[in-house]
Amino acid sequence: MAEDAQKAGGFLEPEIEELRLKAKLSGSFDDITKRLSNLELFDSMKMGPENIMLLRVESKDIQKRPFLFFLITFAKDSLTVQYSIAHDSSVRMRRLFIIKNLLGVLSLISDVYYVDNTELFQHADSAIDDVLSTIPQSYSSLYNAYDSLNNEYKELRRLNIELTASNKNLTVQGMQLNNDNRELKQKLGELQTYSDEALMAKVQDWIESHDSTIDINEFSKTNGVPAPRVEQILNVMISRGYIEVKG
Repeated sequence: MAEDAQKAGGFLEPEIEELRLKAKLSGSFDDITKRLSNLELFDSMKMGPENIMLLRVESKDIQKRPFLFFLITFAKDSLTVQYSIAHDSSVRMRRLFIIKNLLGVLSLISDVYYVDNTELFQHADSAIDDVLSTIPQSYSSLYNAYDSLNNEYKELRRLNIELTASNKNLTVQGMQLNNDNRELKQKLGELQTYSDEALMAKVQDWIESHDSTIDINEFSKTNGVPAPRVEQILNVMISRGYIEVKG
């Protein structure tokens, strides 16, 4: 433990912990060696007549001795994991890290090497509970709030993309409608613009169909011709003798 640690070279040597599980070799050590020989996680592998040892050295001390490491030993009826824990690091996180790596290794040899799952799951459950117990409730609440806001952000971002695309489509449609509107106004203006002869013909037809009378405002609204122009054309028709004023 920390209080029993000895100083070496001016710093505290790491604590060493051990995890032991019941196991059963259903294949052969050669099978395990073939499966695990290409793992980049481990620095060395040693196979003996009674076991296989996998060593991972994460860091060394000033004398080049392993400082942070873990050693997995596969025996015929047991599995042992020895690992170091630095005094300035989290014991709980270290244990969880070791179990995570152990589970990864065991998943590769589950058909040739069986480990008592009950013991393994108990160790994993305990390690997870230890880590979760260190997380303050305020952090948990903060994370839940973050997760909720993150989901809302993703949804708003999705809607923003959809609305942006929709806005582009509406802009294109609006431009097309404006062009169509200008063309229609132009055509309407052309239809509403009569030559003097055409307008005189319309006035003549109106007078004949309205008992030789004409209401300038009504004629103007019906034919889309400004009232002053109607008066002007009437004067022209009178001066040319096409019509005459009665009364």
